[in-house]
Amino acid sequence: MNSNDSIKELVKKKYGEIAKLSTGCCGSGSGAAGSSGNGISCGTQGDVVSFADPYDKLAGYVPDADLGLGCGLPTETAGIKTGDVVLDLGSGAGNDIFVARSETGPEGELIGLDMAPEMVEKARENASRQGFDNVEFILGEIEDMPLPDDKVDVVVSNCVLNLVPNKATAFAEIHRVLKPGGHFSISDIVLEGKLPESLKEAAIVYVGCVAGAQQKDEYLETISASGFTGVKVLKTREINLPDSLLDEILGEKEAAEFRESGVKVLSVTVYGEK
Repeated sequence: MNSNDSIKELVKKKYGEIAKLSTGCCGSGSGAAGSSGNGISCGTQGDVVSFADPYDKLAGYVPDADLGLGCGLPTETAGIKTGDVVLDLGSGAGNDIFVARSETGPEGELIGLDMAPEMVEKARENASRQGFDNVEFILGEIEDMPLPDDKVDVVVSNCVLNLVPNKATAFAEIHRVLKPGGHFSISDIVLEGKLPESLKEAAIVYVGCVAGAQQKDEYLETISASGFTGVKVLKTREINLPDSLLDEILGEKEAAEFRESGVKVLSVTVYGEK
């Protein structure tokens, strides 16, 4: 198994476990006990660190679908219209799809894609309980989507692309499935500055944290090289890694040096058009 396959299997395993637990890193929902309230570093569950923004004020919010695993609110800036075909990449338990449906209405078509069978099953159960008949959750990988060309009006994703080993292939696939004139709104984790090697290696374990995150400039270049135009960062917020996590991985001395280094872990929401 190559390193990319290893990462995929780890991500699939960890998020499958979360789906079975029916809870995110901070309990049921991003505003649950243990959350900081502003979406920044609410603690850990298993090997996942959450930086989720609160969803409970958004139309279409389904608490059972909120596992607190995102790092932004991509639907807020997605420009979703009535009747749109919307694709959510790494759809989890269906959180962003259900919010998006409140904007497309029953005339829209909502598709969630996830690589973890347990997540797909949980999302389907949530959709069934809501009685939605224009929502579909499918199993698949972002680097090889089981969807036709020019299918989708809007792509959204929340803290998932940083987990994909081959981001160039992922964004090429996003470009392929979007209709001409379609667009995406993606929240993700990026870096400014170099992480210590020990933290970078450990990030493979902490799959909800900075695993696979690119440098911000490199990330934006990857998107533009995939053929997108009008690429822009709509929102940026700095993520503070938990002191307990830094101390555990780096040791107190190196952790203190890291905090003073100016290296930044950022949540960004990026927009681009086909």
